[in-house]
Amino acid sequence: MAPHGDGSEASEEAVVAQDETSRRISTVVIIIAMQTEALPVVNKFQLKEEPDSGFPKGVPWVRYHGVYKDLNINLVWSGKDSTLGVDSVGTVSAALMAFAAIQALQPDLIINAGTAGGFKAKGAGIGDVFLASHVAFHDRRIPIPVFDLYGVGQRQACSTPNLLKELNLKVGRLSTGDSLDMSPHDETAITANDATIKDMEGAAIAYVADLLKVPAIFIKAVTDVVDADKPTAEEFLQNLATVTAALDQAVNQVINFINGKCLSEL
Repeated sequence: MAPHGDGSEASEEAVVAQDETSRRISTVVIIIAMQTEALPVVNKFQLKEEPDSGFPKGVPWVRYHGVYKDLNINLVWSGKDSTLGVDSVGTVSAALMAFAAIQALQPDLIINAGTAGGFKAKGAGIGDVFLASHVAFHDRRIPIPVFDLYGVGQRQACSTPNLLKELNLKVGRLSTGDSLDMSPHDETAITANDATIKDMEGAAIAYVADLLKVPAIFIKAVTDVVDADKPTAEEFLQNLATVTAALDQAVNQVINFINGKCLSEL
């Protein structure tokens, strides 16, 4: 047995990490919050709803599955709230669903795809599709040293320099909160996060993915310009269908790029 503290454990962990990044990607889980965002992707890859989702009994989450080229694709949608009948959006549902999906499906890669608000001051416009470089929360305010950093929860997305170069996607930081609108407190935090786009799920999924050591990327299409005069909810609903088409195209391009590659080639 090797002496304690000789560095052998660290070496073994490094070898395991290298093996994981050099292994060809086989299973992908796409996590999407809204049915309107999910169905075009389901249809594009001819995915079928799985009656035995592998999730706990009683949850509203819906899993679609199919094989596309060399990839085993699972798309998980948060389903409808059992009481109100609306999409189960937000960080709580996203985190629970991400945890259950990783446990049940053991993916090589998580893709969180969805719509987002964008900031024109940072170069975002309606229909733009971004790949998030970093994700963080903007509504977890804990003004105590170190707890404040925990609240922000900044994490780096999986590095994909080759994918970015090939697909020519925009890049920006993503900030996540549980409200569609933006309060003055949120605006201050989003500015501090240096965010170009804001959503309601990304940082929660990033937290779970990081916890369970699964690489994750975040594809976000802009439905509304937050720092403009038009009401956010009105602009979001007006552009949702059109922007979802752009999101669908981007997800299709990303899946085709990923096919046959390992993480280190992204």
